[in-house]
Amino acid sequence: MSIKTKLSIIISFLAVVLLSLNIILSYFTTQENLRKDSENKIMLTAKQIAIAVEQSGFSSEYVERQMTEKLRMASLLAAKELNPDIRKVTNEQLAQLAKKAGVTGISLFVKTDNDIVVSKSSESKEIGLSTNKWGYWYAAFHQLFNLEPVTVQAGQASEHFWSGPFDYSASFPGSLVKWGYYYDGTRDYIIDPYIRKTEMDNFFEVLDPERIIAKTRDANTSVLDITGINLSRFEEAVTQGLPLQNDISVEMKDRPLTFGKYNYPSPEADLQVLKEAIRNGQSAQYDVKIGGKRVIKSFIPIKENSNYTYVIRIISSYDPIYSVLSKQMISQISISLVLLEVVIFASYILAGLLIRPIQDILLKVNGMADGNFETQLEVSRKDELGLLAARINAMGGNLAQYTRDLREMIDENRSVKEHLESIIRQTADAIHLTDPEGKIIRVNKAFEQLYGWTSEEIQGVCLFNTPESLREEESLWKKKLSEGIPIFSAETVRLTKAGAEVRVSVSESPIFDEDGRITAYVIISRDMTERNKMEELLRRSEKLTTVGQLAAGVAHEIRNPLTTLKGFLQLQLQTKKLNTQHTDLMLSELDRINLIVSEFLILAKPQAVHFQVKDIRYILGDVISLLDSQAHLHSIEFSTDFSAEALLVHCEENQLKQVFINLLKNAMEAMPNGGIIHMQTWRKEPDRVMIRIRDEGVGISKATLAKLGEPFFTNKETGTGLGLMVSQRIIETHRGIMEIESELDKGTTVTVALPVGGSQGNMEDKIQPDE
Repeated sequence: MSIKTKLSIIISFLAVVLLSLNIILSYFTTQENLRKDSENKIMLTAKQIAIAVEQSGFSSEYVERQMTEKLRMASLLAAKELNPDIRKVTNEQLAQLAKKAGVTGISLFVKTDNDIVVSKSSESKEIGLSTNKWGYWYAAFHQLFNLEPVTVQAGQASEHFWSGPFDYSASFPGSLVKWGYYYDGTRDYIIDPYIRKTEMDNFFEVLDPERIIAKTRDANTSVLDITGINLSRFEEAVTQGLPLQNDISVEMKDRPLTFGKYNYPSPEADLQVLKEAIRNGQSAQYDVKIGGKRVIKSFIPIKENSNYTYVIRIISSYDPIYSVLSKQMISQISISLVLLEVVIFASYILAGLLIRPIQDILLKVNGMADGNFETQLEVSRKDELGLLAARINAMGGNLAQYTRDLREMIDENRSVKEHLESIIRQTADAIHLTDPEGKIIRVNKAFEQLYGWTSEEIQGVCLFNTPESLREEESLWKKKLSEGIPIFSAETVRLTKAGAEVRVSVSESPIFDEDGRITAYVIISRDMTERNKMEELLRRSEKLTTVGQLAAGVAHEIRNPLTTLKGFLQLQLQTKKLNTQHTDLMLSELDRINLIVSEFLILAKPQAVHFQVKDIRYILGDVISLLDSQAHLHSIEFSTDFSAEALLVHCEENQLKQVFINLLKNAMEAMPNGGIIHMQTWRKEPDRVMIRIRDEGVGISKATLAKLGEPFFTNKETGTGLGLMVSQRIIETHRGIMEIESELDKGTTVTVALPVGGSQGNMEDKIQPDE
C-alpha cells in the first residue's frame, strides 16, 4: 500500500472519528438538555398541583366551618324541640326534625356503664352503634357529658358543642360525613346532627385532587400518572408488604397515598429515591422500564410550614425524548456522511501533492543504502520537505566522513588489540577470565606456568584450586565481587594442578556491560614465593639490628641489679650473717632481671602461635573481667560502647589479650585518683575493625610521646620500657596499626586498627621462631 493511499485513509479515518465524536457528543448533550427541560416542566406541574391542593385545603376549611355552624344551629333547634327524656323521643320525630333543620339525619347518643352508644336515630343503621373504640371521638364525647370544654385537636369546638373532621361513615362505607355533637346538661343524651353524600358532592367535585390530576394529564399527554405520597405511611406499607392503595375505611392521615393511584409500581426503588428527595430538599429522578415501557419517575418534596409534608410522584413517558433524539441523530448522520465524502476526495488529492518530493528523497536514501553517499539532492523548497532534503545531503556527507573514520578506527583497534594480546601473553602475572558462573573463558601463558593447567584443558570448566581452609574466605570474596566490589592485592594460598600450595597475591575485578550488569570476572595472580623470601630476609636483618640495640640496653639494665646483688653478697660474706631484708631485696632484683630477659625474648624470638577467627568484642570482654576487680580497688570504672554486629579478626587470642592488658594497665596507672576508662569498637569500611581506649589520666607530654615504643624507655618506677614495644610488635604481626594521642591533664587515647577476618590471607599458618 502506497504512502498516498495510507495518508488518504488516515485523514479519512480521523474525519470519521471526529464526526462520530461530534454525533455522540450531540446525542448526549441533546439528551441531557431534553431531560432538564422535562424535569423543569415536571417541577412546574408539581408546583401547580401543590398550589391547587393547597388552595383546595383552604377552601375545604372554609366550607368545613360553614358546615360546622350549620350543624351547631341544627343542634340548637333539636335541643329546643326535643323532649329532654330520650324515652319520649321517637325516630320518626328525629327524621322530621332533620328535614326541617336541612341536615341528612340526627342521632342521639346515651352513656352506658362502659360505652357511649346511639340510642335513637333518623336512620335505623345508626342505632346501637358503639363508640368506645373511636379514639379521640370517644374522648370528646366524655368531655361533653362531663360539661367540660372539648380539648381534642381535630375538628372544631365551641360551648357545649364539638364537630369532628370529615371522615367516612362506619354505617355507610364510602360515604364522607361531617358530624356535630351537642350536650348542655339539661338532657340525658347527646344530639348528633350530620351531613352526608349529596349535600357535599358539588363541593368535593370542585376541590377533589383527582379532578386536578385528570386536568393536568389532559393538558400534558406525556404525564402518565400523578400521585401524592405520605412518606411515613408509604415506608411502613412498603416495609410490611401492605397494599399501596387508598382504603376508604382508614383515616386520610393514615393512608400511604395522599391523592392519586399507585400505577407503574416499583415500591423499593421509589422509597429509596423518595428518601433522597426529602433528605436533599430537592427533586430526584430515575429511569425505569415497567411493562416494557421506559418511563421517568420524578419525586418532588412539598414543604408546608418549613416541613416536608408529602411528596408528589409524577411519571412521564420517555417517548417524546426518544422522538426528538431520533430526528436529530438522522439529521446529524446525514450531514456527517456528506462531509465524509468531501474529506475523502480532498485527502486523496492532498496526499498526491505531498508525496511527490518524498519520492525524490526516497531515491537518494536508496542510493545511500547502497553505499553511495556522494550524490546530492536538488533543494528548491523552503518548507519542511526542503529542510529534510538539505539534512539528508548533510547526512550523506557526514556518513561518508564517518565511514572513512570508522575504517581508520577499525585498523587502530586491531593494532591495539594485538598489542594488548602481546602484553597479556608476555606478562609475568597469571591472568584468567571467567564468566558469571565461574567457568574459565581464557588464560594466559603465565597462568599455565604458575598453576600447571593448559588453556585447552581448563577452558570452559570451573577452577577449584582453593584450599579447604580458605573456602570461607573465597565465599566472602565472591559475595563482594557480585556486589561490584573489586579485591586488590589480597595475599592468599592457591593449589596447582599437582596439588602443591603456592602463595599468591590475588586481584579480582568484575567486568560490566553498558547496562551495568556483570558479564565476566578478571583474576590476576602474582607468585609471592620469592617476594616473601626477600621480605623474610629483610625482617631478619631488621631484627638483628633491633637485637643489637636491645643487647646494649639489656646489658645496661641488668648491670644495675647485678651490682646490687654483688654488694649484698660481699656484705654477707664479710659479716657471715644472713640478713632477711637483704635477701628480699636480692630476690626483687633477680625478679627484675627475669622480667627484662622475658620481655626481651618475646621481642627477639617469639614462640610459635596459631591464628584463629575471633570476635574482638569477646576478647575485650575477657580482659575487662580480668581487670575489673583491680580497677574497683583504684576507683576506676570501665565504660563500653561495642558495635552490635560481630567484629571478626584473624588473631592469636592470648597475644591480643596481652596487648589490651598492657594498654588498660597503663590507663589505670595514669589515673591515681580514679576515673573512667572508655572503650569503643566499630567497623570501618571496607575491611577494618577499630578499637579505641581512652582514659582520663594525667596525659603524656609531646616530648615523651615521641619516645614511646623505644626499648627501655619508661616513665614508671618499676617499668622496663618493653611492654609498649611488645604490644606494637604484636599488632604489627597481626598486620594492624596502633596510634597514640595524648594531651597533658586531659588523658590519652590509643586507637588500634585490625584487618577484618578473611581479608589478610592465610594467617592460620604458624609463625616459626627465628633461627
